[in-house]
Amino acid sequence: MDMNLNEQLAGDVIIDDLDGVDGTTAGRKVARELPQMMRRIPVTLTLEVGSARVSLQELMEIQPSSVLPLDSLAGEPLVIKVNGTPIGRAEVVVAGEQYGLKVIDLDGLNLDMLAP
Repeated sequence: MDMNLNEQLAGDVIIDDLDGVDGTTAGRKVARELPQMMRRIPVTLTLEVGSARVSLQELMEIQPSSVLPLDSLAGEPLVIKVNGTPIGRAEVVVAGEQYGLKVIDLDGLNLDMLAP
């Protein structure tokens, strides 16, 4: 498994940036307690815009032009999930030519909950 230096540094920045997000050092404390080897374990970070509950019949009727209303309001923060577990909220920002996320809070950052 090869990682280039930028990928390694990016992981360190993410861990270090958890410090002070909510005005505490809880993120940094958790990061420092992790053994160096564990800091490189990949996790899947996703943003959830919202969800919709539909019947199988409605699902079968969905077409490319279909619009499904979601259970969240426009402008609400998105849910940050790590391996499917909610850990906080964020908003989408534009970073150059890519989308990024601006963390609002990390209420659920509990590494014990992230294990499969």
